[in-house]
Amino acid sequence: MANVLKTIRTGDDYIESLRGRDLKIYLFGELVKEPVDHPMIRPSINAVAETYDLAVREEELASADSSLTGLRVNRFLHIAESAQDLVLQNKMQRKLGQNTGTCFQRCVGMDALNSLHSTTFEIDEKHGTNYHERFLEFVKMVQKENLVIGGAMTDPKGDRSKGPAEQDDPDLFTRIVDSDEKGVYVSGAKAHQTGCINSHWIILMPTIRLTENDKDWAIVGAIPADAKGVTYIYGRQSCDTRSMEEGDIDDGNSKFGGQEALIILDRVFIPWDKVFMNGEFEFASMLIERFTCYHRRSYVCKTGLGDVLIGAAATIADYNGVPKVSHIKDKIIEMTHLNETIFAAGIASSHQGYKMKSGVYLNDDMLAQVCKHNVTRFPYEISRLAQDIAGGLVVTLPSEKDFRHPEAGPLLKKYLAGRKGVDVENRMRILRLIENMTLGRNAVGYLTESMHGAGSPQAQRIQIQRQMQIGYKKNLAKNLAGIKNDVEEPHEPSEYFKRVFKTKDSVL
Repeated sequence: MANVLKTIRTGDDYIESLRGRDLKIYLFGELVKEPVDHPMIRPSINAVAETYDLAVREEELASADSSLTGLRVNRFLHIAESAQDLVLQNKMQRKLGQNTGTCFQRCVGMDALNSLHSTTFEIDEKHGTNYHERFLEFVKMVQKENLVIGGAMTDPKGDRSKGPAEQDDPDLFTRIVDSDEKGVYVSGAKAHQTGCINSHWIILMPTIRLTENDKDWAIVGAIPADAKGVTYIYGRQSCDTRSMEEGDIDDGNSKFGGQEALIILDRVFIPWDKVFMNGEFEFASMLIERFTCYHRRSYVCKTGLGDVLIGAAATIADYNGVPKVSHIKDKIIEMTHLNETIFAAGIASSHQGYKMKSGVYLNDDMLAQVCKHNVTRFPYEISRLAQDIAGGLVVTLPSEKDFRHPEAGPLLKKYLAGRKGVDVENRMRILRLIENMTLGRNAVGYLTESMHGAGSPQAQRIQIQRQMQIGYKKNLAKNLAGIKNDVEEPHEPSEYFKRVFKTKDSVL
């Protein structure tokens, strides 16, 4: 961490803080000398930089007053102290989605910090440990230095029918392999890690419910991104090498992009003051459930991307000369309806936030599951409609090199013309943006990540089933139907309706 500036304030400060860290990164079978200057990596760094610049431009939206340090801190590092803090997280996420058109990579770290605040408190309450104090000192440090935190939860998992202790290779889940008076050593891997190379610190967390046999896998700790023993293998994205070509039209979105990598951990050292769980296996499920509760409503970020794609669809309709055609207008209305439905569930979840024992606020879990379940479906339909409106050129458009060619270029300008008065290059650019978001590089963040990030669809359906209180609803129906002499249905242990009907003065 030698190159981290004493004070990171702007996006430019952040970019400079990433230089000279000597990370071990493989990309296309070669070690990357300086990721900041690599054309495939830099767009993802630019997206994170925007999280700093937004906090400067719109301080109330993207920063908050911390009761831990007394400082005005980036909202991605803030511990939520009210339901309004949760709401403002969502509003910030939508704005950043609008500004970047991609994944800006900091939501996992934000949600990890907030879920660990309550979980470490409750581990200490049961076991008399001091994890919460250690955790708060870590949060103070990252707030003061204004650092990027990555959250690493997903393990490779191996045979999904077996738990960590049952695997043929124990490293398929991250585990403690040794310890001494200074700390612990961990080995394993973390897969699909969003923004990990662009982070200053990474918090390692369990990925599934653990049993007593899995104690060695019950580890939560923070490591510098450039810690000894960490290797990154960069993930491919559709159309990613376009960023290495001349020009910027074919990129679709040349400035901003996402990032995923596989993190390999080979006896990585974590000092005791950065260890926040060590063998307390029974709290793994609590941490995961609270993290996913935060993170699944964090997917309102996709509504910012949806805003961009709706705008792109409306623009190409205009360029094609059909903005007032009824079926085009209806499709854009449908795209908007779906997009706002995602936002409604997510922000409602935040508005229903409530205070935990540790003082942090947690959003409503049922509505968080509904938000994320909508995200596994609606962006795909929004994308389909955008492609429908755009037409076949979205996938058959010739290259920018052809457009710049002295002989081919004039032909393209003649035959790719749209409505009179529209520059052909502008028409090409908006088509490439639609391709970028629905098929290309940023479709990773808008579509596939929407499907699998924070858990695949079945994970949300399980949580919805646990909380849907069918017995309570059957009793409502039986009462209104006048049914008598029937067994009263049991009320399932769900807090959802207590939060729904909570008034200002009532206590849960």
